[in-house]
Amino acid sequence: MGARMDRTAETAIVEPAQDASPVDAPLKGLRVALLSGNYNYVRDGANQALNRLVGYLQRQGAQVHVYAPKVRKPAFASMGKLVGLPSFPVPGRAEYRIPFSLGRKARADLKAFQPNVVHVSSPDPAAHRAVSWARGRGLPVLASVHTRFDTYPRYYNMAWLEPILTALLRRFYRRCDALVAPSESMAQVLREERMNYDISLWSRGVDRTIFNPGRRDPEWRRSLGIADDEVVIGFLGRLVMEKGLDVFSDTIDELARRSAKDGTRHRVMVVGEGPARAWFEARLPGAVFTGFQGGKDLGRAVAAMDVLFNPSVTETFGNVTLEAMACGVPVVAAAATGSQSLVSDRVSGRLIAPGALHQFAEALRAYVEDGALRAAHGAAGERRSHDFSWDAINQAVADTYLRLIRQKDALKQR
Repeated sequence: MGARMDRTAETAIVEPAQDASPVDAPLKGLRVALLSGNYNYVRDGANQALNRLVGYLQRQGAQVHVYAPKVRKPAFASMGKLVGLPSFPVPGRAEYRIPFSLGRKARADLKAFQPNVVHVSSPDPAAHRAVSWARGRGLPVLASVHTRFDTYPRYYNMAWLEPILTALLRRFYRRCDALVAPSESMAQVLREERMNYDISLWSRGVDRTIFNPGRRDPEWRRSLGIADDEVVIGFLGRLVMEKGLDVFSDTIDELARRSAKDGTRHRVMVVGEGPARAWFEARLPGAVFTGFQGGKDLGRAVAAMDVLFNPSVTETFGNVTLEAMACGVPVVAAAATGSQSLVSDRVSGRLIAPGALHQFAEALRAYVEDGALRAAHGAAGERRSHDFSWDAINQAVADTYLRLIRQKDALKQR
């Protein structure tokens, strides 16, 4: 592909040793080898979920070694021992990397570590090698599905690639013993596409100390030039085309045409960074772009919205949807995997057919015009967000590891 192969420094980021006794270490003896295409070099919902999982497993007494590409300036400090994989930058998207093999150091570490389960989180060449390595040793393999990779080509004028990608993904996932998906809607898609027949849920949680209605700060809104009587339509996420930026901006154009007739006031606020920012700014000249926000600042930014608009169809869960709901913000989203399992249509938001610009605009206009509707649907979403506890969610993955290990052991004894 003409890209420079890069084997960056191998310094590991290691969590403090766990000094847990068998009584308070229910997962003592569990050794997990986790393969990731992006563990911490670009921040996104998937790799933050993986880091939370590793942190939880270690607190419960498990050992985890993570094998992923490393860069000199990662987006955040990672959990667990991180062993670098040889990788190259994605052509045209150099911020992302593809691990093309396990490499000598990772293989040596795997041999010394002796995991009893392998977890692959992206269908890249290194993960294929890891699956083969595990199968050759009779170890169970769990794959977690984090994004709709097969839908990406449609955003780069290569939709003809989708059936090919689907076939390749099916081959990869069928070599694994089981899959975990972040939402029931995504699990159903995987079943319909015959990716595997052992599919369970690994949902996502929300940190309610960061995301809650109390984070709303009128002064901060005013500092951005947003008037108190302006209804803020928010976008939250990485600024890349596969997040539906074209549908978002086209819908805002349609809403603006309708608002010009009746005089309703709204303002667009975009929270996030990414390579398509310049394109998005040109398409939304009156919008407020906050750039990247993290931690409590992110909670404040989300709570400052009056409605979240999430037109993406590539999400398998919809972390941004859940974060908005936790802040008491109603959501207008594409009726696709992820948000479909979170938003109750006409209760906590609206679910609209993907790409239906006029229906999106009409749903947004209803929220812009009706403060009581915003409040009622926001409150319903906030109540729903209480169902998502990180520890319970991550324990479901640990339970799946243990089940797969038992199944493999039973087969070996026959």
